[in-house]
Amino acid sequence: MSEEIKANLPQLDISGLNVYYGESHILRDVDLSVPPGKMVCLIGRNGVGKTTLLKTVMGLIQPREGQIDFAGNNLRGKTPDRRAKMGIAYVPQGREIMPRLTVKENLILGLEACAKPPKTPGIPAEIFELFPALKPMLNRMGGDLSGGQQQQLAIARALMGRPRLLLLDEPTEGIQPSIILEIEAAVRRIIQSTGISVLLVEQHLHFVRQADWYYAMQKGGIVAAGATNELSNDVIQRFLAV
Repeated sequence: MSEEIKANLPQLDISGLNVYYGESHILRDVDLSVPPGKMVCLIGRNGVGKTTLLKTVMGLIQPREGQIDFAGNNLRGKTPDRRAKMGIAYVPQGREIMPRLTVKENLILGLEACAKPPKTPGIPAEIFELFPALKPMLNRMGGDLSGGQQQQLAIARALMGRPRLLLLDEPTEGIQPSIILEIEAAVRRIIQSTGISVLLVEQHLHFVRQADWYYAMQKGGIVAAGATNELSNDVIQRFLAV
């Protein structure tokens, strides 16, 4: 990736974020950054607010306090579809592909997020380079795919919108180990070849270590952060061990 491209990549900056469900305080003064072209992993036990944070970045939940900036733009008040056209893509936990649409139809649906949709809708060759298993399945119903294949489809559909930031929520949950490794490799290739930034929620240690940085959450707040190559056994036991 050239230095010129890197210079034009966006950064995500979150500061003083507080989110409530009713009167329940879910996210507490969260500060977090995702640098351009990097993968940042959010770790923590179930129920600490990781998914809530991703949904707030996507605009599905509105914060009571705090600021989210992407590419120098304040996202406050912007709808999820507007954020998608700004270059933010979200692959939720559970994948949520369209089971009654074919693989091809699911992929084409991803074009809706493009700021400038192509005049001739089609599936770029890069999608099949990243996820070759999808190519012979284009005419199969999404609901007929295995869990691992559906996860690949969900990520591929998100990439069809040409995002600049990819939010991934537990992409390895319930997936066989060989597919986990394929998804890990694909995500790293996406970052290296396109400069897309990734904010990943993950419990699988091997995948966590693929990230450049980590933030650990507890009771809705950030309690530890650092480079993943310095991830200590103490942090692993506190925030990843079952």
